[in-house]
Amino acid sequence: MTNNKINTLLEAMWQNYLELTPDARSIHDLFAEQNDSVIINDHIALRTFNLDKVNINKIARPFLEAGYVEGGQYEFPNRNLVARHFQHEDDTLPKVFISELLVEKLSTGAQTIIHRLVDQVSHDQVSKDEFCFSGRNWQVTSTEYETLLSESEYAAWVSAFGYRPNHFTVSINHLSSHQNIQNLNQDLVDSGYTLNASGGEIKGSPKVLLEQSSTMAGKVTVTFSDGLSLNIPSCFYEFAKRYPMANGELYHGFVAASADKIFESTDQH
Repeated sequence: MTNNKINTLLEAMWQNYLELTPDARSIHDLFAEQNDSVIINDHIALRTFNLDKVNINKIARPFLEAGYVEGGQYEFPNRNLVARHFQHEDDTLPKVFISELLVEKLSTGAQTIIHRLVDQVSHDQVSKDEFCFSGRNWQVTSTEYETLLSESEYAAWVSAFGYRPNHFTVSINHLSSHQNIQNLNQDLVDSGYTLNASGGEIKGSPKVLLEQSSTMAGKVTVTFSDGLSLNIPSCFYEFAKRYPMANGELYHGFVAASADKIFESTDQH
């Protein structure tokens, strides 16, 4: 995949994400006015299940073909999740953080629902580069959603929204308007946006080489296959400030303890 092709894919993912995240457009526009329209995405996050048909390797394929390489592995035992991130030598291209639910850790009932959902996805669909923003490729009832929600917010979110960016992330390092995350957060709060306060509005610290914050996901109405509709959290916008390692290069990885709190940005609230 050429850089033109990956840029086309990333732009399509961005437009798909904006459909469910109107706050992101207004925040992006706010910063674009202050930064000569140049906003660099630090990373994009995608969610999936650890079933062979749709596991991390399948979701990562178009990025690996575009020259991305694996940059780190992470575990979230309290959420029954694992994740890997992928990065490109062109540091203006966003890192891609892909997590997957360890389906076997859930109850038999929840596992049955998830297997039934993934069984509805064809291998042809997964083989397309556009699969990572193809949305919900299955029929799921509101009852199934609620069953999953009782065990895993993550599983419920994927069942309702399918495959699409869970969040994009503004790189604070590339902003001329804001040198630190504290001022950026204050400007967002002053503009009326709600930030994820779990563990504090700022996750991480210069000591761990990464600071992160995020908005709380706005709610959208989702209609399920049984005709019932629910108002549920969709996607959110994140902000990241990276610090240099001992060799002077910026840290490119993620901090599991911080990411664990970022996952709560899509919690019911």
